[in-house]
Amino acid sequence: MKQTKTNPLHILNIGAGAVGGYYSAKLQQAGCHVTLACRSDYSTVVKKGIAIHSIDGDFHFSPDRVINDIAHYGQPAADILFITLKVLPEIDLPTMIAPAVGENTTIVMVQNGVEIEKPIQDAFPNNPLISGLAFVCLNRTAPGEITHLDYGRLALGRYPNGPSEMVQQLAKLFESVNVPCLVTEQVTQARWRKLIWNAPFNGISVLTQSDTLEIMQNPETLELSRCVMEEVFQIAAACGHPLPDTIVETNLRDTFKMKPYKTSMLLDYQAERPLEVEAILGNAIRAARRVGISAPHMTTIYSLLKLTNEKNSRV
Repeated sequence: MKQTKTNPLHILNIGAGAVGGYYSAKLQQAGCHVTLACRSDYSTVVKKGIAIHSIDGDFHFSPDRVINDIAHYGQPAADILFITLKVLPEIDLPTMIAPAVGENTTIVMVQNGVEIEKPIQDAFPNNPLISGLAFVCLNRTAPGEITHLDYGRLALGRYPNGPSEMVQQLAKLFESVNVPCLVTEQVTQARWRKLIWNAPFNGISVLTQSDTLEIMQNPETLELSRCVMEEVFQIAAACGHPLPDTIVETNLRDTFKMKPYKTSMLLDYQAERPLEVEAILGNAIRAARRVGISAPHMTTIYSLLKLTNEKNSRV
């Protein structure tokens, strides 16, 4: 379906946290009809909507609809299922979203990690699948409250690769409301590109209880970050997704310049929520073993983080 003023795209966002709330608000600003599927924030969002405190100017988001059960969306099915949930082993995503997937529904996964799309592709082989990445510093600071600290661009691409009219349409919608959006025909490579940053900083931030600037200012954690990035670089190349030779130093330089930021994983840990250990580190390590690449620094962080997550879950 093509968006028009009289026939807007109908979006159902599943995972209305910081990322979901922010980008859903932008889609509404672009003229889409947006429904949020909320759990913990349901009553607050129904009454007050979402307040977004942004470096680009504060604004308020009142979704067109708010539901607390995906099955309540009803018919006709949404044009786009916009998934921004954490990628956690305990979430059976194909079963969860099945009630909302119609014959013509496009599934968009804006989530962290690598090698996360295949279960959705296998479950819904006839539905277009778009994979996406958010390069943004966002925090959910309270029910119905989001703080946008830095960045904001998206990368979107048809999975597993190739061109897509819907990707182009979504990119134009986001660009129309000042959200930079890169269209890529190699979205799997883009996932590995993002993992260059996610793999070191999410894990180290939890294990040291530090923000990004503190990690960068300490010589030992700075060097550890570089080593993990270099391992991701090697794994990506061995998996057939080579990245630019300058990507490690570029990421380190850009991180040093950005505002001090508590990663989403650190915020989840401090709130005693489950961590995306497998999507961000476990999947990459399993890929490394599959292609015969040694990743000792990442494996060490993964081992420590997995135990930390298990203990935090028992609190």
